[in-house]
Amino acid sequence: MNPIQDLIAGFQELVAQVPELLQPFIVMLAGMIPFIEGEGGAAIGIIGGIHPLIAAIAAAVGNFLAVLAIVLLTSRTRDAVVARRDRGATGDDGTVLTLEGDEETQPAGSAGPAKPESKGRQRFNRWLVRFGVPGASLLGPLAIPTHFTAATLVASGVARGWVLLWQAIAIVLWTTIVTVPLWLVISAVAG
Repeated sequence: MNPIQDLIAGFQELVAQVPELLQPFIVMLAGMIPFIEGEGGAAIGIIGGIHPLIAAIAAAVGNFLAVLAIVLLTSRTRDAVVARRDRGATGDDGTVLTLEGDEETQPAGSAGPAKPESKGRQRFNRWLVRFGVPGASLLGPLAIPTHFTAATLVASGVARGWVLLWQAIAIVLWTTIVTVPLWLVISAVAG
């Protein structure tokens, strides 16, 4: 056997040690991990001997469930921050009061010194303007995990339903792009 066949056999033995019913769940858990995601999870499943369709579905579902949890958490966090910022009130003398009742020295209505945007944030905003949410979601996995892309999109104010839709499309697309060629190569090599 050649080294690739040895590698495939090793993964298949490893997966064979786990009951067949649990194998897709292991692939699903692998798909939840950033940088492994659906693409890596599907590859692990296929090399481990799981049918490519089952491996791809399990990995993509795991990836999407992790992204869903991150989007919901980020959305709730953003809503809380925006609500807290909007609850600020002004005092009788025109000073801004915080939630704790501490007065700030700026008169109401003055913006004060704005915190400059980081270079990464500026780059992301240009990318978002140029390609929109679909482009950011579809091209994002080339640079960063879908988990980070989704969190950044929601934190910047994009509707979570729109983010989830395009992240789901991106996860299915990238998982398929990796799964099909890998399956064809393994089928050709392993016979």
